[in-house]
Amino acid sequence: MKPTLIILAAGMGSRYGGLKQLDEVGQAGEAIMDYSIYDALKAGFGKIVFVIRRDFEAAFKEKIAKRWEGKAEMAFAFQDMDAFVPALPGQVKREKPWGTGHAVLVAKEVVNEPFVAINADDYYGYSGFEKMAAFLTSDCTSNHYGMVGYVLKNTLSDNGSVSRGVCSMDGRHFLKTVTECTGIAETAEGIYFDGENGREALDGQSLVSMNLWGFHPHLFEVLQKDFDNFVAANTGNARAEFYISSFANKLINDGTATFAVLPNNEKWYGVTYREDKEVVQKAFREMTAAGKYPTPLWG
Repeated sequence: MKPTLIILAAGMGSRYGGLKQLDEVGQAGEAIMDYSIYDALKAGFGKIVFVIRRDFEAAFKEKIAKRWEGKAEMAFAFQDMDAFVPALPGQVKREKPWGTGHAVLVAKEVVNEPFVAINADDYYGYSGFEKMAAFLTSDCTSNHYGMVGYVLKNTLSDNGSVSRGVCSMDGRHFLKTVTECTGIAETAEGIYFDGENGREALDGQSLVSMNLWGFHPHLFEVLQKDFDNFVAANTGNARAEFYISSFANKLINDGTATFAVLPNNEKWYGVTYREDKEVVQKAFREMTAAGKYPTPLWG
């Protein structure tokens, strides 16, 4: 059974100022996720699941999904505010989506095979999908998952600070912790982030999570239980978010699951800020000219 690609495309894009999931960065109007789909299919993935919001369903299907019809099985899941959310007294109306963990959870009724979950607006590169496809088809089990780790210095933006999950690993290259670091930026003195005691240094060679996670479908059972507990504990917090990285930490700490970290040296590209778009467009022009990608991708 070929693994499935879940694309998390329901985000609000608040810093970017629009639906960056659909923004055109390729020469034939490709969005970043089109490159991820191309790479994933080439690496052996057989199904694509788009996690989106209902308010842009029609635009999404017209602009993205129809390009890939006939090339892979497709399904849709909707990150509604109340999707798979337990009904609890005193629950407040949400101001924003529940987070990446909830985004993965809403796909549980359309995914029955090992899968990878990615952000729609991050470019991961072919080798990340190649490594994850091999892991999902040979090593993934109901309690052993995977994550592709990217070199921190390859994931920074020239136009502002970013947030990254900095990884620590044991001798087997299994994940020990993912620490969410915010305000990461490179200066003449090095790479720093907003620590508890002010600006603190980070090693540019550290591996970070870019939300390229590989899971067994058994995850959905565990994920639902943990999300239920999260909702119950945050009924008074309209902005609390249920992150995949926090959930992974909990599984590791509980001894419920292990995570293999698959190192990857690919350069990350993304559009965290509007100013990033020109950089990303230039990168894809160069990769296309070098023969790495056809144009259009779906031709």
